[in-house]
Amino acid sequence: MEKILEFMRKSNRYKHLIGGFLVGICALSGLNAIYAAAVAATCMELKDKLHGCMWDWTDWIITVFGGFMAALIYWML
Repeated sequence: MEKILEFMRKSNRYKHLIGGFLVGICALSGLNAIYAAAVAATCMELKDKLHGCMWDWTDWIITVFGGFMAALIYWML
């Protein structure tokens, strides 16, 4: 459990997960939640790249996973 928490603290990955989830909830449908989270993840990583940082695929995947969790909520309702 400690390894998971350490992984999520690195590079503020928990913020990516929460952000993807919130964007997904605002999308108001399952497929739109995943799409909106992917767009948001791409925009965040592009911002990092333009400021001189490396593109982080792990952050991108975690953000999209947050949108997928929101989509699961829509599909269960």
